[in-house]
Amino acid sequence: MSDYSDLDKKQDMQVLHSMGYAQELERRMSRFSNFAVSFSIICILSGGINSLAQATSGAGGAAIGIGWPLGCFISLVFAVAMAQISSAYPTAGGLYHWGSILGNRFTGWLTAWFNLLGLVTVLGAINVGTYYFFMGSFGTPYFGLADTTLTRIIFLAVITGAQALVNHMGIGLTAKLTDFSGYLIFATSILLALVCLAAADSYDIARLFTFSNYSGEAGGNVWPATSGSWVFLLGLLLPIYTITGYDASAHTSEETVKAAESVPRGMVSSVLWSALFGYIMLCSFVLMIPNMDEAAKQGWNVFFWAMDTQVHPVIKDVLYLAVLVAQWLCGLATVTSVSRMIFAFSRDGGLPASKALAKVSPTYRTPVAAIWTGSILAVLFVWGSSLVSIGETPVYTIVVSCTVIFLFFSFAIPITLGLLAWGTSKWDKMGPWDLGEGMFKLFAVLSIIAMVLIFVLGIQPPNDWALYITVGFLALTALIWFGFEKRRFRGPPIGEEVARRQAEIAAAEKAVGQV
Repeated sequence: MSDYSDLDKKQDMQVLHSMGYAQELERRMSRFSNFAVSFSIICILSGGINSLAQATSGAGGAAIGIGWPLGCFISLVFAVAMAQISSAYPTAGGLYHWGSILGNRFTGWLTAWFNLLGLVTVLGAINVGTYYFFMGSFGTPYFGLADTTLTRIIFLAVITGAQALVNHMGIGLTAKLTDFSGYLIFATSILLALVCLAAADSYDIARLFTFSNYSGEAGGNVWPATSGSWVFLLGLLLPIYTITGYDASAHTSEETVKAAESVPRGMVSSVLWSALFGYIMLCSFVLMIPNMDEAAKQGWNVFFWAMDTQVHPVIKDVLYLAVLVAQWLCGLATVTSVSRMIFAFSRDGGLPASKALAKVSPTYRTPVAAIWTGSILAVLFVWGSSLVSIGETPVYTIVVSCTVIFLFFSFAIPITLGLLAWGTSKWDKMGPWDLGEGMFKLFAVLSIIAMVLIFVLGIQPPNDWALYITVGFLALTALIWFGFEKRRFRGPPIGEEVARRQAEIAAAEKAVGQV
């Protein structure tokens, strides 16, 4: 990176040292790479396709034409508020670190657990989505594979293991692949849009703004029967659940050049570009659908049904292959994000076996133990939760319904603390990416309102168990904190502790060959 001078490198390290941390990870990610890692996790070709039935079997065309921009704006307000904080505190701990500095040890610890559980379970959910896309596109039609728990877990173990291996081998290789992923998502979404428009029988633009109610049997029971206005609100979960994971830009702060500037830009731009290209792609898909009533009846199979009905088999398979690769790269970027969260929380003693989990390989400059631990936990989560049911609903389905609630809670906690801490001794110095007090507080308040909406929508049937799991998790964290962690967990270094760590910082950097 020719524009990354020795002075820039020194400034990045000084910022990290001022927060009490060593430059153990290798700083090789460009501004585009930082954008690409979040853009890859958002991956409109993953959530935008695999969860499409939330719209087509809900409010119909209006769920895309009107609902997609609204839902994307909700995600954007979080990204903008988080960008302000990330510019001031560019560390791999991201949300956890912000929650600690702007609040206290407990708020940081709680943020860490919400974020960590959300990331581990979302990694499992992303790769399960890839499995079902593979089965629908190639597995069943070409290889005659049947969906069984054993097949699912073997597939999951293989692709997650490959993602972990790439991450193990260094951020350089990972960044190259996520950079490629960024271009692949751009190109494939536009190609898919063009194919859909070419395959459309007519261009009924009005359907994008026509409100329907396909809840209940009319929509393949994707949503229980409810009112038209309520099913439209539930459809907002499609863009909200798709446009998440942009905290990956923060988790890779310590591997990004000019992090205080690059990270906030990467976070916000990944949301904006995903929103735009997702809108073009999904609107084109809706226009291609031959009959909206028939599409709604397909439920979760709507994407394959429409493509099989309207698109030439060879073109369809080429698109399927590109989407499948993009979905694997989405999981790859998620392994990067979850491993950096485990690493950052562990170096402050937040997890069992923290010393091992915080260790960085001097050869690859990656947190190897954290990478494999996060990946194995994601596979074990899917395997274990698939075997147990509550009533007729698998525990996996119930927990995944909580995943995004947990992630957005981990976003909302530091944002709320930032709203309260602005201008106080806890936060009196802003980074180079500065909205100003008025704009930040506006986006912070909007984020809090959005969090309430997401929580209310996220606990509605068929995901009503999410309420009990969230409340139970909060009760469990309170018990663990007051029973054990309040006395043990010290949190990130603050104040005089930073000065006392300078010798440790120098030793840690020497151990990994940082100069």
